[in-house]
Amino acid sequence: MTMNRYSSRLISGLMLTALLLSACGTPSAENLPAPSPSPTLSPVPTASIEPSPTTDPANTGQQSGLTGLPVQGELLRPLAVMVNNAPAARPQSGISEADILYEVLAEGGITRLIGIFQSHTGVVKIGPIRSIRPYLIDIGESYGAVTVHAGGSPAAYAILQGQKKEDMDEIGRAGAYFWRDKERKAPHNLYSNAAKLREGAGKLGYAEKAQVPGYPFTDPDFLPTEGEAAVELNVNFLLTSYNVGYKYNPETRTYLRWVNGKPHLDLNNASPVEAANVMVIGSDHKVLDDVGRLQIDVELGGEALLFQRGQVIKGKWSRKPDDVIRFVKSDGTEALMYPGVTHILIVPNAPAFSSHVNYTAVPSTT
Repeated sequence: MTMNRYSSRLISGLMLTALLLSACGTPSAENLPAPSPSPTLSPVPTASIEPSPTTDPANTGQQSGLTGLPVQGELLRPLAVMVNNAPAARPQSGISEADILYEVLAEGGITRLIGIFQSHTGVVKIGPIRSIRPYLIDIGESYGAVTVHAGGSPAAYAILQGQKKEDMDEIGRAGAYFWRDKERKAPHNLYSNAAKLREGAGKLGYAEKAQVPGYPFTDPDFLPTEGEAAVELNVNFLLTSYNVGYKYNPETRTYLRWVNGKPHLDLNNASPVEAANVMVIGSDHKVLDDVGRLQIDVELGGEALLFQRGQVIKGKWSRKPDDVIRFVKSDGTEALMYPGVTHILIVPNAPAFSSHVNYTAVPSTT
């Protein structure tokens, strides 16, 4: 796990709102000095959950602990790939084949996707690949993954280099395992694939296998007995170019992802980007400097919604040391996931969490 925790609490929701909005039009700057650390406050109490079983790659090979689905062969160490989500980077390649897909703010109102790849070993193209932040390191390492990126903020490099993290950086010593697509303009044209990344990780001496925290799963035919109907949801981060929607498809029993009113498709195969489980969680965000770089809490827990099978459950998210983000129901027990892909979207707590997500029981006509 990352030793440099970013768990400072916000002093004022109104102050954050003003700072975030002021950063929306500001370009990223990754070469500025790292900001001074903010004072650490004690974490707020979170719901108690029972430890979940850990996936031992040497003993599985039949079912993924991340998706609950059958797999062929060994489950190798996951890859946590930082995927560019700027409008010019869409549609992306490979993201429909990620076991877990995160979306989280970077700076200036833009968001970054983090794909956790383990079950699909033959992903032919992943990207465009972009830079990393401290909290993105933390997310990737929570799955025991090798983090894959191209550059990063000064604070991220301080962690990677100071703690000798096992990462693959295109502008560092792993550059041979990436390529540029001439059909796109830089910096939205950097790619790799599962085979190259695993080859590079081996050449760098990284372990081929790792202990990976698994999720608890329910029977795929089990019908939800709690919550309320939610066949569509919309998530607003900050900018209008990052409006995300999900629409439930009863035939596939998944939520299909939409971006700015259009289906989000994988460029590799035109497959829809979809998830059996969609978790939206509220987290404290703090602007660190005048270019809008953020400190985001991915540790202390908070308000959350879980969308499954056309239903939504209200609860909390919680995370223990050396573990992944989990959804905790109102009775204090961990929610069971449906077999399949899980998407986790992290939105600011201020303005109010409820202002970033809305849902409806009635499907739209579009």
